[in-house]
Formats: sequence, C-alpha cells, structure tokens
Amino acid sequence: MKKSAGILLYKFVDSTTFFLLVHPGGPFWKNKDLESWSIPKGEFTEDEDPLEAAKREFQEETGFALIADLDEFIPLEHIKLKSGKTVYAWALEFDIDVTLVKSNDFEVEWPPKSGNLQSFPEIDKAEWFQAAEAVKKINPAQADFIVQIISKISTSL
Repeated sequence: MKKSAGILLYKFVDSTTFFLLVHPGGPFWKNKDLESWSIPKGEFTEDEDPLEAAKREFQEETGFALIADLDEFIPLEHIKLKSGKTVYAWALEFDIDVTLVKSNDFEVEWPPKSGNLQSFPEIDKAEWFQAAEAVKKINPAQADFIVQIISKISTSL
C-alpha cells in the first residue's frame, strides 16, 4: 500500500495558533476549497526514512528547506486516507512567508483525452489558518493531525 509523509507547520501569533496548509494545483482542484487543502506531503519508498521524505516533500512543494533539529519535529499518529494510503506526519513550530511559496510542477494530459500535456504547480497556494478554519479546509482524514498537535502543544504550555 502507498505511503506518504508530510509536515504540519504551526506558529503562534499572540496567543492564537495558526497552521500552514497547501492547496493542490491542477485543473481538478481549481475551484475546490473546503476539505481540499492538505499538509505538504508526498509518497516515499520502503528504503527511505519517513521524516527525511517529509522534509524533502515539504521543500519540493513550498520551496522552503526546514532547518530544525530532529528533536524539534513532533511525531503525530499516522492516518489512513479513503484510498487506503497511510500518511505519516510530524508537526514543527516554524514560520514561512506564504507569498514566497514556490512549488515544483507536474504534467497531466489536459483537457482529458486531448493528447496535450500541460504543466501545473503541485500546489497552487499556501495559507496560514486558525484551527477552526483549518479543520474545515483540510482533507477530512487529515484533520486529525490538527487535533493531535493542538492536544500536544496545549499540554506543554
């Protein structure tokens, strides 16, 4: 079964927690918003370290390298998507400027059955959301990552 690994960034502004979510690029996701966002993530192979894969995918999807000690990454319980894919995630308190996010591209036949390959960004935007809005925006299966990190950081404050 396929596996993905990703990073959920969070930051504090005054006493409010914000979470970084990304919106998938390409024509299928163009007009979708609620339950369409995700943490930056991607697939990895059996011989890859999941956290290293998560950091690589984060950089590919945002253009930002995460410079942090390993012990700063907070492991979260994995989740299973409807597709059967397992997603492993880590949370990290880290701030990035979403106006500088630059994703890698992918190619897809578009329009379908046209024979034309078009290039689209893997993610078309990134935004910081407060918890309640983040839970509405994120893919429902991934919402548990937000619940988990809220629980972990509120007990450590």
